[in-house]
Amino acid sequence: MATVDGVTIPEVADRARMRRERHARLQAQLVAHDLDAVLLAGSANVAYAVGADAPASDPARSMLARQVALVVRDAAVPHLRTPYPEGAPVELDPDRVGPVAYPEGAPVELDPDRVGPVAYPDLEDGAADLVAWVAERVPPGARVGIDEVTHPMQRAFAATSITLESAQRVTTAARVTKTVDELACIRAAEALTEAAMVDALAALRPGVRQNELTAIFLRRIFELGVENVGVDPIWQPIPRFKADGPRTVHGDLAFPTASTQATLAEGDVIWNDTGLHVGGYASDFGRTWIVSDDPRPTAAQLAQYATWRTIVAECKALAAPGVDTLQLCRLATKINGGTRPWLAHFYLAHGIGTSSAELPLVGTDLGEAFDERQVLGPGMVLVFEPVVWTEGVGGYRAEEIVAVTDDGTVSLSGTFPWAPFPEEVP
Repeated sequence: MATVDGVTIPEVADRARMRRERHARLQAQLVAHDLDAVLLAGSANVAYAVGADAPASDPARSMLARQVALVVRDAAVPHLRTPYPEGAPVELDPDRVGPVAYPEGAPVELDPDRVGPVAYPDLEDGAADLVAWVAERVPPGARVGIDEVTHPMQRAFAATSITLESAQRVTTAARVTKTVDELACIRAAEALTEAAMVDALAALRPGVRQNELTAIFLRRIFELGVENVGVDPIWQPIPRFKADGPRTVHGDLAFPTASTQATLAEGDVIWNDTGLHVGGYASDFGRTWIVSDDPRPTAAQLAQYATWRTIVAECKALAAPGVDTLQLCRLATKINGGTRPWLAHFYLAHGIGTSSAELPLVGTDLGEAFDERQVLGPGMVLVFEPVVWTEGVGGYRAEEIVAVTDDGTVSLSGTFPWAPFPEEVP
């Protein structure tokens, strides 16, 4: 059984335990960085700190009417400002009997000290109200970490004795390794993504439009009970020559480009990419498909696929606690004949959690020194997404999610087929 810090990854997450453990991690980081509190407005950070449920919404609305979390040092639970109080976790409402699910739950009486009304930090009066709310819950002269500061908030905080600092050290250190329940959440989100992608693959044929595939995929996730898409579905035809694609500032391939009503044609090789957010945790799915009534890969395409599978398999075998990520970069490059097998603006691998892409980031333009300092530990998650490309042939790209365990790695991806490529590496 795969374990992290001696604990087996469960089939189903214990979300109450997960929230307790995340809160404990944030508390430990407040002590480590000598902060009195952190005020969090970034959606991924709020999801991590509180675990409140909220529906998917238009970005313009969600950025104006914010969920905001306040984690105060030595406090038993966090505080929350939200437009959706019915989505607050049960520990923020001690008198509630059982959780109340959004949106059908009946109105509930919430502890006003723990759950407050929606915050409007971009408005002058909204920022003043939010800052007053914070000041009531932290000591005078408090040092507060913050992840997002609007101009009205900055002006409001300037009128207090509170000192603001970046919350990044706290949130990054807490989030970079996952608890076993977080890993179970990621695996569950990925399973739902793969289940919906079955319908999209079945609909792939010459003449189908990109937005038709998107509609099929979105309809299926809605049927499966998911409404929050983190990465809009991509169905991008990849040219055989880089010069035939959109121009990029770095000279590499342009990916991803937005899906449109463009029609997919016989022989198109498409890279797809999407991700959902389920219960606060992201998934990430990618494959290479061939648009044809008889989608048989060429010998050159099979060779690229075999190289991609080998890169991921050997990187998974190498990844373990104590291994730095520069070793993964060098191994992948060696397998690919000395050429770096990922796009210039991306990475060999990235983390995933309450964000679609987060630390660890492997093979970025931060350079080799950064990768060498980035050492894997139990609970870290890697989404491997190498690209094996040959000018004149095109390339192969897919994604696989793995978690670092106490003694190696375990896959969090499911069993979605590699079709039209063979299941066994040729």
